[in-house]
Amino acid sequence: MSSKQAKPGAMAKQAGSFAGAHCSCFRLRRAARRLSQVYDQALRPSGLRGTQYSLLSHVLHADGLSVTDLAERMAMERTTLTRNLRPLQKAGLVRIEAGADRRSRAVRITARGRQAYEAALPLWRAAERSFRRQMGRDEVAALHRLLDRAAASLSD
Repeated sequence: MSSKQAKPGAMAKQAGSFAGAHCSCFRLRRAARRLSQVYDQALRPSGLRGTQYSLLSHVLHADGLSVTDLAERMAMERTTLTRNLRPLQKAGLVRIEAGADRRSRAVRITARGRQAYEAALPLWRAAERSFRRQMGRDEVAALHRLLDRAAASLSD
């Protein structure tokens, strides 16, 4: 190992040496990036990324929801959601159609989207089981409670 390469664990030690180490947003985003990488790797055989799987899941369970309402449910900017839906739309996994009024657009999952979701579901379940095994069920439950509390406390 060269002197320029960090030893295992060195990154964690270095994290304490800069202002980001005391930033909740940084720590949460770092953990989210790492966990996203794990899910992306697990979902790779399905051809979906974790963000795409999550979107398909939300659309499946709230089929016909307006883009605005879906964005709100996912705590995303509407423009970000629209940009993230575009590849799914191009792949024929979702369609965006006229909504309840002239100004709204509804998101619907297609038959191909349901098939993609169903194919990815066992891969997602395996990734989730692995994370729960590594962290421990009680720790994951506590993490979920804490994250839900944090999200609720930051809501409008």
